[in-house]
Amino acid sequence: MAGDRAPRVLILLCILHLHCLQGAKILTTSFIGGSHHLLMEEISQILQDNGHDVRMFRQDYQKTPGYQKTSVPYAVSTYNLEEEQFKEYEEFFDLYEREAFMGRDGPQSLSPLLTLYAKHCHLYMNQTDILDFLKQENYDIAIVDPFNPCHLLIVEKLGIPYIAFFPGPFSYPLGFWLPSPPSYVPMYVSGFTDRMNFLERVINTFLYLGSNMVEIKNEEIFRGVIEEHFPPDSRPTLSDLYHKAELWIYNMDFSIEFPRPLLPHIQYISGLRAKPAKPVSQDLEDFIAESGDSGFILVTLGSMVSTIPRTDLIREMNSAFASVPQKIIWRYKASQWPEDLKLAPNVRILDWVPQNDLLGHLKIRLLVTHGGLNSLTEAVYHGVPVLAIPLFADQPNNVVRIKAKHMGEYIPFYTIKSDKFSDMIHKIVEDKSYKTAAMKQSVIMRSRPFPPDQQLLGWVEHIIRSGGGGHLRPYSYQQPWYQQLLLDVILFIFSCVALIIYIIVKVIRFLIHLLYSRKKQKQN
Repeated sequence: MAGDRAPRVLILLCILHLHCLQGAKILTTSFIGGSHHLLMEEISQILQDNGHDVRMFRQDYQKTPGYQKTSVPYAVSTYNLEEEQFKEYEEFFDLYEREAFMGRDGPQSLSPLLTLYAKHCHLYMNQTDILDFLKQENYDIAIVDPFNPCHLLIVEKLGIPYIAFFPGPFSYPLGFWLPSPPSYVPMYVSGFTDRMNFLERVINTFLYLGSNMVEIKNEEIFRGVIEEHFPPDSRPTLSDLYHKAELWIYNMDFSIEFPRPLLPHIQYISGLRAKPAKPVSQDLEDFIAESGDSGFILVTLGSMVSTIPRTDLIREMNSAFASVPQKIIWRYKASQWPEDLKLAPNVRILDWVPQNDLLGHLKIRLLVTHGGLNSLTEAVYHGVPVLAIPLFADQPNNVVRIKAKHMGEYIPFYTIKSDKFSDMIHKIVEDKSYKTAAMKQSVIMRSRPFPPDQQLLGWVEHIIRSGGGGHLRPYSYQQPWYQQLLLDVILFIFSCVALIIYIIVKVIRFLIHLLYSRKKQKQN
C-alpha cells in the first residue's frame, strides 16, 4: 500500500509546485497610509516581480504627504472615499499629530484610532461590487496588515486564507499567543530593556497581565462591525481571526530586537525597503559635496509627519542645526515653513527625500528620526548612527532598543533646546563607538542566510504549496484557556496535596489519640 501511495503523493507535490511556479493569485490590502502602505507596496511588488498575480485592495486616501508613485506593476482595486470621509481622515490625523507633539500620546490613544478604523470598516464592507469581484477571483492567499482589524474581517468575508504581516514590533502577546516571559521580555509600553531589575520585572509582569484588558477593549470596538456584516451563526471574534492566520510575519529583526522565544507560525522579516543605495539627484549631490569631510545629516520624522505644529520646536532644531559643521537635509514641507523663521544656511528642506539612498551615501554621518521601524531598519542596514525623537505609537519602544545596542541616543521632543540638541549631535558624530556599534548591527542584519525578499517569497509559497500553515500552529490554539494556563493540572495537584495532608493529619491525630488512650489505661 505504501508503494502505491508514494507516486500519488509525488504527483500531488508536483502539481502544487507547478501551480506556484506558474504564479499564485495573491490579494494584498492597504487601508492605512504612511509606512504601513509603503511596506505593503513593497510586499506586493516583490511578489508580482517573482511571477505571482497580485492585486491590492486599497482606499484612495493614504496619509503619506509628499510621496508620489506614478505606477505599480500589479493590479489595484480602489475604494474612493467621499469628501466627508476624506475630511474626517485628515482632521483626525492632524489632531493625532498635534496631540503627540503636545506630549499627550499614550497607550490609550490607540482606542480613538481603532474607533475611526471601525467606523470606516462599515464602508469597506458595504462595497459589494468590489467585494463580489474579489470573491470571484478565487485568490490562493491574502496578505493583510492586522494593525487595522478591518483587513482581517474583509478577507474572512471573502473566504480567503491569509497571512498577517504586522508592520510593528512584537506586541499584544496574550491576544496573539506570543510567548513572552515577563522576566526577560519587556512589554510593548514598558520602556525597559531585556535586563530588568526586580522592580522593573514587577511592573513588567503587571503590564503583561494588563495587556489582555487592552485587547478585550479593542475587540469591543469592532463588535458592531462584526454583528452587522456576519450572520449570527458564523460571527468571528478578533481573537479567532488572529489565530486563524496561516502565518504571522513581524516587521522586526534581531539586530534591533532583544532575543525572545517564537512559535513556528511566527516569523520575522525586516528590511524589505532597505537596499543598496542608488545615486541621488545631481542637485542633492552638489549640496552634499559642499560639506567637505564633515558630511551631512539626514532629518526625517517619518512618512506621515511632514511638518511640526510647534514653532518653538522648529526654532530650537533650526538653531541647533546652524551650529553644527555638517550639511542638513531635512524632510519638511516647504510651504508650511514659518514665514518669520530664516532657514539655517547649512539646511536644505525637501517635501520628500530618497531616505534609503541617502542613508547609503558615503558622506552620511547621522540620521535624526522619529524612531519608526522602517527608518531604523534602513539605518541599521547602512550602519548609520541614530538620534531619535520618538513621538507616538511604537517609536518610544523602538528607540530604547537602539540605545541599548549603543548605535544611537534618543531625546524626548519636549526637552529639545538648541544647545542640548546640538551637543547630542556632536556627541554621536564624534564618538566613533556609535558608528562602530551601528556597523556591527549592520553586519548582523546583512549576514542573514537569506535576504528579506527571498524570505517573504519563500514563506508565502510554502504556505500555498502546503495548503496552509496548520502544521506550524501549536495545539494550544484549540485548548480552552484553563488548560493553556494549566489551571486544571494545578487544581489536581493542589487537591492531591491537600488530600495527602488531610490523610497525614488524620493518621497523626489517630496515633496521638491511640497513644493517649493507652497511656490513660496504664494510669488507671
